[in-house]
Amino acid sequence: MSGILVAMQGAVAQGVLWGIMVLGVYITYRLLDIADLTVDGSFALGGCVCAALVINFDLDPLAALLLSMLAGMAAGAVTGILHTVLEIPAILAGILTQISLWSINLRIMSGKSNLPLLKLKTLISSVGDSLGITQAQASILVGVAAAVLIVAVLYWFFGTEIGSALRATGNNEDMIRALGVNVKRMKLLGLMLSNGLVGLSGALVCQHQKYADINMGRGAIVIGLAAIVIGEVLMGRLINFACKLSSVVVGAVIYFLIRALVLRVGLETNDMNLFTAVFVAFSLSVPVLLGKWRARKEYSETGEEDS
Repeated sequence: MSGILVAMQGAVAQGVLWGIMVLGVYITYRLLDIADLTVDGSFALGGCVCAALVINFDLDPLAALLLSMLAGMAAGAVTGILHTVLEIPAILAGILTQISLWSINLRIMSGKSNLPLLKLKTLISSVGDSLGITQAQASILVGVAAAVLIVAVLYWFFGTEIGSALRATGNNEDMIRALGVNVKRMKLLGLMLSNGLVGLSGALVCQHQKYADINMGRGAIVIGLAAIVIGEVLMGRLINFACKLSSVVVGAVIYFLIRALVLRVGLETNDMNLFTAVFVAFSLSVPVLLGKWRARKEYSETGEEDS
C-alpha cells in the first residue's frame, strides 16, 4: 500500500509540473487553433538551460527558472517569425524549430546527453529541506503554487484588450483582421507566451527529477493534448475561463495518475508512448463519432415522423 501511495504522490507531482506545460499547449491549440510542435524542443530547452545555469554558473534556481522561461519564449519567437514573416505553415515552422533545438540543447549541455543535479540545491529541494517534507511533496507544493499564480496571471491577461484580441484571433481571424488588429503580431505573441510556459515547465521538471536530458521533451505535445482532452471531458461544462485554464492542469494530474496505475498493472515503460497516442486518438474521436451517431439518429427519427 505504501508503494502505491508513493507512486501516486510522484504522479501528482509530475502532473502539476507538466500541467504548466499543458497551459502553454492550451494557448496555441485551443485559443490560436495552431498545432505547435515546437513544444517538444522548447520543453527540453527549458530543462537544459536551467541545468546548465545552475551547474556552470552557480545561478540561483529561481533565477534559472525565469531565464529558462525566456529561452522558451525565444524558441516560440523563432516559430512565430517563420510562420508570420516567412509564411511557413505553422505545423512545419514548429517542426523546423523543434529539430534545430535538438542541436542547440546539446550545445547548451556541452555536448552531453544529460546533466545531473544530484548534489546541487534546487528550488524544490530547498522547499523540501526547509519544511521537512519529501521531494514529491515539495514538488506538489511548488507546482500548485506556480500553477495558481500562472492561471491567475493568464486570467487577468486574457481579460485585457491585447489578451482578448489574441483569443479572438484564433476564434475568427478574418473578423479580428477587419477590426484593425495585426493578426501576425497576435500569433507571434501567443507562440512566445505558450513556449515560455513550456520552457518554465521543463525547468521545474528538471529541478524535480534532478537532471536534464536531451530527450525529456519527447512526446510533450501528445501529453499536452491528452491532458487538455481529459480536462475538457471532466470540466467541459464550466463556462468561466479561469476554470477552463485550471481544468488542463487537473487533466495533466489525472493523466499521470492513469499512467502510474497502468505501469503498476504491468504495462512496460517502452509502451507508454503507444498508450498515450491511442488514448488521445480515442478521446478526440469519441465526440466526433457521438455527434455523427446523434445526427443520424435525429435524421432517422425525423424521417419516420414525416412519413
